[in-house]
Order: sequence, then C-alpha cells, then structure tokens
Amino acid sequence: MAPTSQKTLLLGFFYAAMAAALWSLITPFSRELFLHNTAPLETAFWRSTLGGLCFVLYSGWKHCLKVPLMDGVKMLVCGGLLGALMFGAFQVSIEESGGATAVVLLYTAPAWVAVLSRVLFHEGISRTRLAAILIALFGVILVSLSGGSDTGVFSWVGILCGLASGFGYAAYFPFTFYFVHKYKAQTIYAYAFLGSALVLLPFVLPLDTGKELEVWGLLAAMSISTNFLAYIFLALSLTCISQVQSAVIGNIEPVLGTFWVWLLFGENFTAIGWGGCALIMAAVFLLTLEKKKRPGAA
Repeated sequence: MAPTSQKTLLLGFFYAAMAAALWSLITPFSRELFLHNTAPLETAFWRSTLGGLCFVLYSGWKHCLKVPLMDGVKMLVCGGLLGALMFGAFQVSIEESGGATAVVLLYTAPAWVAVLSRVLFHEGISRTRLAAILIALFGVILVSLSGGSDTGVFSWVGILCGLASGFGYAAYFPFTFYFVHKYKAQTIYAYAFLGSALVLLPFVLPLDTGKELEVWGLLAAMSISTNFLAYIFLALSLTCISQVQSAVIGNIEPVLGTFWVWLLFGENFTAIGWGGCALIMAAVFLLTLEKKKRPGAA
C-alpha cells in the first residue's frame, strides 16, 4: 500500500479536529437542556431523531438513501445500538458527574479503538501510538479519581456511563470505516441515527412534544452541529487517516468541552483532574510527533 502523503495526513487531522470541536458543544447544549427539564435520555433521543432526519433529507437530496436490504439492516441495527449506547450513556454521565468529567471519560475511546481496529481490521499499533493511548488512559484515571467536575462527588453511575459512552464512541470508528468506502457518510448516518432513535424510544415514552420554542431551538442546534456536521467530518477523516489517529486527534474534544462548561456553568476540576487533562493532551502531542517523523523514515 502506498504511503499516505503529508497533505492527506494534514487534511485528515483537520477533519478529525473539526469533528471533535463540534462534539465539544454537546456538553454546554446538554447542561442547558437539563436546566429546561429535558431528561438525559430524552436529550439523546431527540439528538438522534433530529440528526437522523437531517441525514435522511440530505441523502434524499443527493439520491443516495437507497441501499441493499441487508446493508440497510446492518446500519440500522448496529449503528442504532452503538449510537443509543454512546448518546444515552454520555447524557447520563453528564448529569451524574458533570459535563467536563463525562467528556474526558469519553476518551477512553482511543484504547477501545486500538483493540477494535486490531481485532476487526488487523491494524498495527506502533510503540508511539501505544504510549499515547496509555498516557491518555492514565489521564482519564486521574480525572475519575478527582470526583465529578460539577459537584466533586464520585459517582459510580457517572463513571461507568462515561466509560460505556467511550466504548460506543470507539465502536463507531470501525462501524464507519466498514461502510465509508462503500456508501456516502450521509447514507450511513441516516440509517444509524434513526436506528438509535428507535432503540431509545421505549425509554422516553410518552413523548413530550409540548416543549417551549427555546427548547426545540436548542435541540435543533445541538442535532445539526454535533450530529449532522460532526459526523460528516468524522467520515471524511477516516478516508484520509487511520481509526486510531482520528480517535487520538479527537482528544481536543475534552479540552474544549471542559472549557465550555467552565465558562458557562462554572464546572471545574481539582488539581488531580487538571493533571489528567494535561496527560490527555500529551497523548495528542505524541501522535503529532510520530506523524512528523514518518515522511523521513527509511
């Protein structure tokens, strides 16, 4: 296989960074919706539903919504289960442990991605990548030990849901990678997100459709930015760089997500928690060094 060009690598890093920046908006949107009496799983349901409808409309406009029956079922079921786990668990973690803690726990994902990509796609893991993953994981442990970023109180529910969302997030990389060279990103996520909405639906019945206009506006803005646009960038990144690279570059998300909830809601970590965040960023730096050295390698 021909080596990846420097331009393609940089483009892939840019796409992954854009996806992460948009995902970082989930935390402030969620906190604001909770203040408007929208429950965590309800928030996840509407995010999946409205985001999925965006992809359905876009796919219909591009004439790429129709797929073979078995592929459609795979995207609906697999994408639905993974998305429901990721979206639902993440929202519960935000409520229980705070937005900053939840978004950092989400970044156990690089370790999960490395395992999944190795098992499913036989993708190698270099020593530098492994070091970056271990450093990121140690950072996550410190953040967890610091207690919740919102109340400072340790919550098993919040921690476990954060880890579960990390697994769901990680599994989305091989899921996307499996289909992205066969179908357009909008096609994949049209099925996946509507599948997630169907999985979450029993947990939010009866539906509350009498929300204030401000709440619907928040839900729409959250769905368009953190689902529709972010996942388009994710799919684009996976056409340029590997799953592990995309996941580790995405570590800018917890930094930005933490910044938003600190700025808007006063969330903060203890010194141990901030040390954990610093370690996560060190993992991103290690990956960047590896990419800079590769073009001149023998």
